[in-house]
Amino acid sequence: MSAVSQPFAIVYPGWDSDATPATPRNVPVSGGEQGPAAAAVQAQFAGAVVRTVVSRGETSLIVNATEIHAMIAWLKDDPTQSYEYLSDITAVEHRDLALAIEVVWHLRSLRFRRFIRLKVLIPKGETLSVPSVWDLYKAADWLERECYDMFGITFTGHPDLRRILLWENYKEGFPLRKDFPLRGRFSRSEQLKNALAANPEARYSMEELSIADAFEELPLDMRRRIASGPKTGE
Repeated sequence: MSAVSQPFAIVYPGWDSDATPATPRNVPVSGGEQGPAAAAVQAQFAGAVVRTVVSRGETSLIVNATEIHAMIAWLKDDPTQSYEYLSDITAVEHRDLALAIEVVWHLRSLRFRRFIRLKVLIPKGETLSVPSVWDLYKAADWLERECYDMFGITFTGHPDLRRILLWENYKEGFPLRKDFPLRGRFSRSEQLKNALAANPEARYSMEELSIADAFEELPLDMRRRIASGPKTGE
């Protein structure tokens, strides 16, 4: 392998450059220059940005819940922003009961090599509800369902908001909330009883069940060939 003739040029977030990216060094833990989208969002949505935080070179905007959907739509569709990739939706609950629950969106612009984090703060005791962005990013489907499953946050407008990791009649609450007991709310026998009482077919839509039903519509020789093949787990 030949040695590199010259060091890589650092490509900072927001640069529309053809230079080879390299990892920035000595990035401050807090403070620093805001990402290019921060000022653009504040100009486009006057009064909607509550606070801007820069940590380790990443920009986070704390925004009003009423503007989050319109803000994400603008960041995605505006050609000067092009945040076409939704990488994650999650939430944070702090142990300090005085601190609000945070709902977090991670957006990336592949074109401009930019990253931005948006947060909505929901004070304790208020309804845990924010707008869904499923209509903007289809990747939000399972991300929002997981956030609902683990934290109990409702995403209004989601077409199929139900649990995704736990079974739908799970009654012990939301495992990533700080008030969730480590051993669960019910005894092991009660948990086993609830799991065994569940109807697994009730977890599937008619479209999903029709895939299994389609087997009966195959030609007889094809059904025999499939039935004689390797079984699941072999």
